[in-house]
Amino acid sequence: MKITTKTGGTRQKRRTALGLLLACSALVSPAAAQTRNVFPPQNGSLPSVANATSPTSNTASNTALRGSTSAQPTTNATNAVDDQNQDDPNVATGTTPGRNQAANQEPPYEDDLNQPREEPLDRGAEPVETQEQPREPGDPTGIRMGSFLLRPSINQSIDTETRRSNGTKIRRDYLSTAIRGTLTSDWSRHSLTVTGEGTLERNLGSSSQGEQPEANINADLRLDLSNDTVAHITGGYRFSREDDYDPNALGGASTQPGVHEFTGGASVQRDFGKVRGTAALDLSRAAYTDAKLSDGTIVSTKDRNRTGIDGRLRLGYELSPALVPYVEVATGRTFYDLRRDNSGYARSSQSYAARTGVEFDLGEKLRGEIGTGYEVVDYEDDRLKSVGAVTFNGSATWSPQRGTNVDLGLRTTVQDSTTPGESGWVEYQATAALTHEMRDNLIARLTGSTTLRDFPSGGPSDETVWIGGAGLTWAINRYLDLTGDVEYEQAGGGGTNDKIVRAGVGLTLKR
Repeated sequence: MKITTKTGGTRQKRRTALGLLLACSALVSPAAAQTRNVFPPQNGSLPSVANATSPTSNTASNTALRGSTSAQPTTNATNAVDDQNQDDPNVATGTTPGRNQAANQEPPYEDDLNQPREEPLDRGAEPVETQEQPREPGDPTGIRMGSFLLRPSINQSIDTETRRSNGTKIRRDYLSTAIRGTLTSDWSRHSLTVTGEGTLERNLGSSSQGEQPEANINADLRLDLSNDTVAHITGGYRFSREDDYDPNALGGASTQPGVHEFTGGASVQRDFGKVRGTAALDLSRAAYTDAKLSDGTIVSTKDRNRTGIDGRLRLGYELSPALVPYVEVATGRTFYDLRRDNSGYARSSQSYAARTGVEFDLGEKLRGEIGTGYEVVDYEDDRLKSVGAVTFNGSATWSPQRGTNVDLGLRTTVQDSTTPGESGWVEYQATAALTHEMRDNLIARLTGSTTLRDFPSGGPSDETVWIGGAGLTWAINRYLDLTGDVEYEQAGGGGTNDKIVRAGVGLTLKR
């Protein structure tokens, strides 16, 4: 019986060991499953441990059951863990401490890079119109006036002038006040641009001889009638005083007559595919003031007052966006207020012109137009011969490099004479202006012009006028500039030999 007793004790010990093994397995299994579920699946959601059905949790459960002979202890252990989770608020709501708290916090935190984001990582560059535009050095801000922007400036300078004419020398020192301004519209459609400038001179002394006041204002209203049709309405006024060496100047006059010039016009340009058509009508009015002789005598020049009307038609063909050759015809009529001038000549006239040329636009580097043709002017008085000549007209803007601009111009006009028996002359003028930005706040200028007056055979000899100048503008700040200028002018031919040197320094206040 001893053996039976031993055998029973041995079996009892085996049962006790087996029970302890099953109890340990039941305790280890749920802990392993909970540890695996800390890493969320690819969808980013974090399921409750009690309801986890992912392959990962099933694998963990199967691993925990290896080596066991019964599943019942595992079930009981799982139920025990479920009871524990019911007491834990984080598990009851399907959350895991630490993970969702990190998800609700600001970056940086761990996230699934395979899932879409509500906002793009790179928002891209801002539109050009919303970015802050770079401001040119010394560029004034202007004055906002409703839908217009006004950029005014005023220059006050002290100048000196030395004139040599036919062996005589005259010097004068004077103050010059120049007012300039540009008014531009800020409309979504159409545009209006008004530019103006005026110069007033005052001699440093009691005499006003040699003073040259000037004024000029122009307005251009552009109307965008359609995508292919653009209209312009223009108007302007200019006042100047005739030069002493002008062919129509009065000899021995201390003050030459002033000229009031009024201009107005309208034009319409329309594109018909590659064909571009332009029709324009221009009006002009010239009124002359009295002249004053050296002895104080007042001479009226009202017989020179006149009104002109001109019309032109242009037809161009677009070979490319950069080249548009054209042909143009024009005609005009000039009416003098007095049928006959002080010398008894009827100077009203009719003009005819035809020209051809090309418009070019090579971008910011080079753009403009140039043309040549023929013009003839027939006078009402049979004693006055017709004046005809080959004409050259054009303008171009060239920028060889950044900060350097060159403006070129050509113009041909027919001027009426006041000399008895003389009909008029042909005037050719070429102009050039160079501006170079030496530094951000220092700009250098060079200007030059040549005027050739071609008189008909039998009249005065031809006359040439040369003008050259140089200047510097130093931008002290955005609103104040220091300027310096020097100019040389020479007129020769036709019995004239004038040489003029001017120099001055000044300050320009701008807004």
